[in-house]
Formats: sequence, C-alpha cells, structure tokens
Amino acid sequence: MLTVGDRLPEFRVQAVVSNEKGKEFKAVSSKDHPGKWLVMFFWPKDFTFVCPTEIAEFGRKTKDFADRDAVVLGGSTDNEFSHLAWRKEHPDLKDLPFPMIHLTPALAEQLGVIHRDAGVALRATFIVDPDGVIRFVSVNDLSVGRNVNEVLRTLDALQTDELCPCNWEKGQPTL
Repeated sequence: MLTVGDRLPEFRVQAVVSNEKGKEFKAVSSKDHPGKWLVMFFWPKDFTFVCPTEIAEFGRKTKDFADRDAVVLGGSTDNEFSHLAWRKEHPDLKDLPFPMIHLTPALAEQLGVIHRDAGVALRATFIVDPDGVIRFVSVNDLSVGRNVNEVLRTLDALQTDELCPCNWEKGQPTL
C-alpha cells in the first residue's frame, strides 16, 4: 500500500456525478483540481451496510472539505453503473456532492488498497497535498466505518504545517 511521502499515481477513471439522465457519468482525473488538497476514500462494495453511512457522512461534510481547499473523491471496485444504481436506490446517496469513482483494478493495485482475502477495496483514506504527495493514510477493517471528523481534523493539522499535539483541533495552539 502506498503510504505517507509517496506520490499519488496519475489516474483517469469513470465516475457517477449525477442522477440526471444524460449527465450521470464523467471522467475524473488526478489532474482535475490543481492547487487543491485531495481526500480519497474507498469502500468495499456497493449495496452493503456500513459503506453508505460513511459515504453519506462524507457527503454531508463535503462543504467543510471545500472550505479547506480540499476535493473529495470516493469509490470502490464496483463500476460506475453499479454506483449509479446504488445512488438511485439509496436515499442517503441520491444527492451526493462528490464523484463516486470506479476504482479500476489498475488504480487499486497502484494504491495497494485491495483486501488480500476478500478481493474488495479496503476502507482506506488518503489525504494528498496540492503537490500530489500523500500526507495521510488510514485503513479500517472491512466491518468498521471510519470517522469523517477525524479526517477533517487531520487535514486541518496538515494544513497548519506546524507540529500538532495529540488531540489537537483547529484553533488550538500548535507546538
């Protein structure tokens, strides 16, 4: 798995961006948001139980990420057609403000985010700085959802470019 200090590989993948007929799909690239931070998170499979709780929470917090010059991308190894069907079916996913990307086998392999036994994406989260360098990686077991507020807190800490002590939160003094 790629880790802190590694460069995010360049990618171009298909994503679901809307439920509107004829505007559902868009190609998404690692180069689409120059000068922005990138928060990428992955879930094991569409049409599961823990995953929509995380996806919906990232959706609710997308403006908070945008306020920090960060773009959110989420996805799994399910393709864009599966994402669209799930998005249309699940009430918490209908109006997501971020793209649901198809984590292609090639990109999944480059990132190293496939669970070796289950063959699905790990619950991995990456924060990538505007220069394309991975600054944070977190991985949860398949059965445990992540904490989106902790991802925001970590992004805040990284953006200070200062030493941030344990449990540091935005507005508190750094070291």
